[in-house]
Amino acid sequence: MQFSSKMLSLVAAISFAFASAASAQEQVVRIGHVSATSGPIAHLGKDMENGARMAIDELNAKGVTIGGKKAKFELLAEDDAGDPRQGTAAAQKLVDAKVNGVIGHQNSGTSIPASKIYHDAGIPQISQAATNPKYTQQGFKTAFRVVANDGQLGGTLGRYAAEKLGAKKVAVIDDRTAYGQGVAQEFIKGVNAKGVEVVSQQYTHDKATDFNAILTTIKSKKPDVVFYGGMDAVAGPMLRQMKALGINAKFMGGDGICSEALARLAGDATGDGQVVCAEAGGVEEAQKKGMDDFRAAFKKKFGAEVQQYSPYAYDAVMLMVEAMKKADSAEPAKYLPELAKINYKGVSGNIAFDSKGDIKEGTLTLYTYKGGKRVQMSVVR
Repeated sequence: MQFSSKMLSLVAAISFAFASAASAQEQVVRIGHVSATSGPIAHLGKDMENGARMAIDELNAKGVTIGGKKAKFELLAEDDAGDPRQGTAAAQKLVDAKVNGVIGHQNSGTSIPASKIYHDAGIPQISQAATNPKYTQQGFKTAFRVVANDGQLGGTLGRYAAEKLGAKKVAVIDDRTAYGQGVAQEFIKGVNAKGVEVVSQQYTHDKATDFNAILTTIKSKKPDVVFYGGMDAVAGPMLRQMKALGINAKFMGGDGICSEALARLAGDATGDGQVVCAEAGGVEEAQKKGMDDFRAAFKKKFGAEVQQYSPYAYDAVMLMVEAMKKADSAEPAKYLPELAKINYKGVSGNIAFDSKGDIKEGTLTLYTYKGGKRVQMSVVR
């Protein structure tokens, strides 16, 4: 059978009309995600990106209508390598791409400078992991976080060192990043409040590998606890060198060191109960099943275990979209007020923000390491 050119033109016109009608009923919603997917903490950054990607895929599979139009969600993932300059470049790139919102950044050192760029563009930003208090103390109404800050985390670890470990003397090392300095300062405040003496305060950097000089100085002070403000990529070698020097003090740190990877990076230097760390976030018994289900789905999808913050990146995407649905708009200016007053039950627990953008009643999870595995001790507020 042959079709006339007139009939083919008619079919083409009808097809175009249907396609135009469909596209008129669909809107593309772009959500940016920024973490360090290269460099020494890439394993944590990729974990977060995958959490966000999982949320995007679920939303598209489910079908979400915003403002009478079906939303097609796209994830625009950027790598800032944990570097502030690369972080601001990534932020500007997302602003230029006219994203509807941003999940990120991973580090406080990148989140803080990037937050001004998003604020000036009026784009909501939810950090899935940045914990430095300064991030939400700048007066930017666009900045939020879904984890507890360093004031809560460092202070809790300081009190734990005094009350549970019976520490009388502590040494503190930080990597001079915004995160490392911030959590170390809060730890010092916590131990000072309990009358614990800080006998040595040392500094390194986030790419260091040799700590013999500072650890030899610390050894002479005979501390009960060594606290490190920094990331697991540095903490692992540091623990190995502490063991080689015969430093038997407990080793403590914040969420930066508190990963599944620390045991691999430190080898047998984690010991059994030798390391105590805290992760911002954590689920209490009522949310445990939801988190277990998330971990199983994540492993099935990506063939990898949850490292640390993928559930928080996942929740951040989901609650941002929930705010869009409540506002009936994906336009930042229209859904931002709904985001500020959101009350959302995620896999990581209930999420609501205070006037600064900090999570209300954020939980912390204390961990140690036994037999080369990270073991949960308790969830605290």
